[in-house]
Amino acid sequence: MNRYYLAIDIGASSGRHIIGWVQDGKMQLKEIHRFENRQLQKNGHLVWDMDNLWNGILDGLKACKKENMIPETVGIDTWGVDYVLLDKDGNMVGDAVAYRDSRTADMDKELIKYLSEEELYKRTGIQKQPFNTIYQLLALKKESPEQLEKADSLLMIPDYFNFRLTGVKKQEYTNATTSNLVNAEGKEWDMEIIKRLGLPEKLFGKLSLPGTTVGAFSDEITDLVGFKSTVILPTTHDTGSAFLAVPARDETSVYLSSGTWSLLGVENAVPITSDIAQKENLTNEGGAFYRYRFLKNIMGLWIIQSIRRELNGSEYVKGKKSKYATGKIYSFPDLIEEAKKCSDFETVLDVNDSSFLSPESMIDAIKDHCRTKGQKVPESVGQIMQSVYLGLSRCYADTIKEIEGITGKKITGINIIGGGCQDSYLNELTAKATSLPVYAGPIEGTAIGNLVIQMITAGIFKDLADARNCIFESFDIKTF
Repeated sequence: MNRYYLAIDIGASSGRHIIGWVQDGKMQLKEIHRFENRQLQKNGHLVWDMDNLWNGILDGLKACKKENMIPETVGIDTWGVDYVLLDKDGNMVGDAVAYRDSRTADMDKELIKYLSEEELYKRTGIQKQPFNTIYQLLALKKESPEQLEKADSLLMIPDYFNFRLTGVKKQEYTNATTSNLVNAEGKEWDMEIIKRLGLPEKLFGKLSLPGTTVGAFSDEITDLVGFKSTVILPTTHDTGSAFLAVPARDETSVYLSSGTWSLLGVENAVPITSDIAQKENLTNEGGAFYRYRFLKNIMGLWIIQSIRRELNGSEYVKGKKSKYATGKIYSFPDLIEEAKKCSDFETVLDVNDSSFLSPESMIDAIKDHCRTKGQKVPESVGQIMQSVYLGLSRCYADTIKEIEGITGKKITGINIIGGGCQDSYLNELTAKATSLPVYAGPIEGTAIGNLVIQMITAGIFKDLADARNCIFESFDIKTF
């Protein structure tokens, strides 16, 4: 009789329920359910459709029952930085505003009224990004202080859904570190920073580690989905889960979690908060077993996803269908082929430029950026795609050099996991730009990493090394 475990992995564009088990020494996966994640314009802000996400979670649990694959435990992971506020009755205060919303513009100027960016980095080790939770809370304090006054608790997105399933509130460590409010050395909320910012201290409780039991499904949820299971904290930040799935057996490779964002870096036993690390904008996100992910957040496949939506007419600018829609529906392989046709096009896009974070039109943003920089402006689909691909691969190469210089490690390979590892053209360009071998796979890295924590907790694996050995034997890894 197989013992089943369920990873609910929610990314920026979709969520999925993946059942995992070990059979004949190999990890097996089965996708049970998939659902859309979407953002809405509400109350003047870009917000997550939390009702849609919650219904997707419940539908996936019901699908487990229908498939007669009842998980012993369930773990939820999502993106970082975003949160909800709850009142004393457990009801949401305000909306779950999405990190791409513009409310955090200029909040870095607000921050330095309380402490310098240098001190913030020394204390938290987190890369400066305009959408970090610290800036979101400052924006909320300025715009709607009454929401903070009414709030009784703060939960990151996966913490909130755990609460909905069990009635138990826990704040998980790895996702909390993305807030820019957790002390890197102390591994708990930095209450000194929180006090200086004038944020309600009661919102920040003791942090819980991956592997912690949240609780059993409430009776209401049990009746609704048809079975009772126990919610376990995986590494609830999706990047943290993805890094656990890397089947690397040495300390000289970098890890690249390739999806909407590209997260490129290494694992360290201690945080690196030096001046040069801050200058290069590298982050020290908390991981499972108090391992630090020393990495850089790179804009990633978000740019390509946005281009595809515009070309296919599913992206609307000021209420009108994209002017770049031609009636042809492009698949991702189609876009790769268009790029290959323009392999001699030499414009290299600076993929980390802030203009690509949430533009009305990604294609216009790319063209405007190139004009401003004095670069040849891409016109055809192939030229646009080639400039993005060259930009990503060049950024990967530059980041690896930065990491080598700061850590003193000589990097010998790149392990790419996540959906982006299927892009063989990007893998080839990355291998060429870095002069390093690229190992691509597994594809479902985040869900696998989520399952790893559940399975270690259940005694299926004795430790992370044991789990990674199983991953290496279980999944196809391609070399470029």
